[in-house]
Amino acid sequence: MGYSARRGFSNGSMKATGAQRQMEMQQKIAQMQEDMNAKQAEIEAKEFTASVGGGVVEAKVNGKKEVLSISIKPEAVDPEDVEMLQDLVVSAVNEALRQAGEAMEKGMEQVTGSLNLGAFGL
Repeated sequence: MGYSARRGFSNGSMKATGAQRQMEMQQKIAQMQEDMNAKQAEIEAKEFTASVGGGVVEAKVNGKKEVLSISIKPEAVDPEDVEMLQDLVVSAVNEALRQAGEAMEKGMEQVTGSLNLGAFGL
């Protein structure tokens, strides 16, 4: 065991102390959080489009899961069957939102790898 004015008494090894390991872990967590924020912003800026009914109804949403537009072709409008049109709109919106959610999930998996953030309440 030796003495160093910088390190105090040591056995000569250069192992990281608990405080050093904690600091490294905090730096890794901060970097991961920064990466997650960047990925989230990237996905939120994307647009997701879904069409149903052979393309007669189309919904466009962004990664924030906000509806940007609904497009309905004239042939989809039947005054005798308004319910069908409503169902087509709901289906298109739900599919576009599903795509946006899936993209966000995959993006976060890319950043976090196999780390289970659910255990941390995230």
